[in-house]
Amino acid sequence: MNAYDDVAGFADAQWTRVTGAGVDPHEYRRVTGDLVSVADWGPAFLRAGQEHLGRAEGAGSPRSAGTHLLAAARCFHVATLAPYAEAARAAAAADDALGRALAVLEPGARRVSGEGFTGWLRFPSAAPGASRASGASAVSGASGADVPGADAVGTVIVVPGLDSAKEEFLDLVSALLARGLAVFAMDGPGQGVLAATSVLVPQYEKVVGRVLDALGVPRAGLVGLSLGGYFAARAAALEPRVAAVATVSGPFRLDWDELPQPIRDMVARRTGGAGAAREFARHVDLTGLAPRVTAPLLVVDGGQDVIPGVTNGEPLARSAPHGTHLSVPHGDHLLGNARPDWLPRLADHLAHALTGA
Repeated sequence: MNAYDDVAGFADAQWTRVTGAGVDPHEYRRVTGDLVSVADWGPAFLRAGQEHLGRAEGAGSPRSAGTHLLAAARCFHVATLAPYAEAARAAAAADDALGRALAVLEPGARRVSGEGFTGWLRFPSAAPGASRASGASAVSGASGADVPGADAVGTVIVVPGLDSAKEEFLDLVSALLARGLAVFAMDGPGQGVLAATSVLVPQYEKVVGRVLDALGVPRAGLVGLSLGGYFAARAAALEPRVAAVATVSGPFRLDWDELPQPIRDMVARRTGGAGAAREFARHVDLTGLAPRVTAPLLVVDGGQDVIPGVTNGEPLARSAPHGTHLSVPHGDHLLGNARPDWLPRLADHLAHALTGA
């Protein structure tokens, strides 16, 4: 049986990832309970997101409207996790719902976009720029001069992975904001809202460099999730302005011939074809770069995260001069089933490294 033919198995496999991203578990069971095939996945979560948009329109307060818009953003993103012809539409809807939510809930948030990236810069409540505007605003180009407050507090860039996006890690962003850090949650090439118009690139340090230029900060922390862990570690090795880094379920190395077919298919969709996918996977190898990651590094792995063809992050932590490995024995991929075991420690690691707090 093709992995995508078993909708119940697919839903079970996504359970901790989706609920860990903040989707209500009861809503998840309701949405997935009547699916006949994985082909129904995208349309079902698109409808769930639209239901939240309707609730936002009828909400009795801005706070309630914003909460419904965040729920919509999550649902629209989840719609993209299975093969879906309308994935680009769902990703655009997620991006729009997040922007509308921040306009209501965090008027000081700034949209920052440039070559190969887009995302939202958010500030802790007491930070400069946190309440300067009556609505979230957009900044384009590569000049940090137009991004007030970005250099006034420690800043962390959140890097998504193969099929994740900035809308998936809202709770991580909240944990970092709560520790007084500014956070730029981004989509890079081939990710999130940019997946429809670009492909994944292994040279993510160039993307991070352009982000740092646009934010106007002299140094920043990185946290990379899933394949984003490779991107973050690579950028930390090659971009000297990276002052702290953390990875969650990030690969140290990929062996294309051993990867399960659904993952190969996913890489092919995100890179532009089978040949490009194989070449991309060849680059995902931190053996030579790990000793160059000199910034304080925390590597988080789940003991139950075992994927053929994927070498997890322990060799990265062992080879980096200031690496620490946190293995959570019961954690699965992205450790959505073990958040208390790693999320506070990761947020504290970045806060301490960047601000001394």
